[in-house]
Amino acid sequence: MSVSSIESAKFRHVLGHYPTGVAAITAGSSAGPLGLVVGSFTSVSLDPPLVGFLPDRTSTTWPLIAATGQFAVNLLASDQGALCRQLARRGDDKFTGVDWNASPRGLPLIAGVIATIECRVHEIVDAGDHWFVMGRVEDLEVHRDTDPMLFFRGRYGGFAG
Repeated sequence: MSVSSIESAKFRHVLGHYPTGVAAITAGSSAGPLGLVVGSFTSVSLDPPLVGFLPDRTSTTWPLIAATGQFAVNLLASDQGALCRQLARRGDDKFTGVDWNASPRGLPLIAGVIATIECRVHEIVDAGDHWFVMGRVEDLEVHRDTDPMLFFRGRYGGFAG
């Protein structure tokens, strides 16, 4: 493997100029709902229907979600900043006060999000300091028509067009 001559700070600065959507990845467990926030969610394939995201290898929540074999993608709205910060923090109490319901598959679906996408884990690929997780879409639904939460230049916000 070759060593990159690109400095991490420069890489982060330049790519920070490209906005990304923000999603909460959730799963159910015997201890309660699990969740983490990603800014790397994307559509992968229409046939078969696949989506993907990239959790950090240092995440303590991702291995717990992976062990369930399934997850839900909750696409956050621009007015859900407090929820985003709550779900992004470390600890076991991320869902305290969060309004959510379990889907028929047992996946936590968060109230007020733009859309939810229920998946089973299709493949997990080594991607440097992250994992590239692909999910086979089992169900999906739009819940409200509003602006998405975006991450741009180190900050969360909405779309201004």
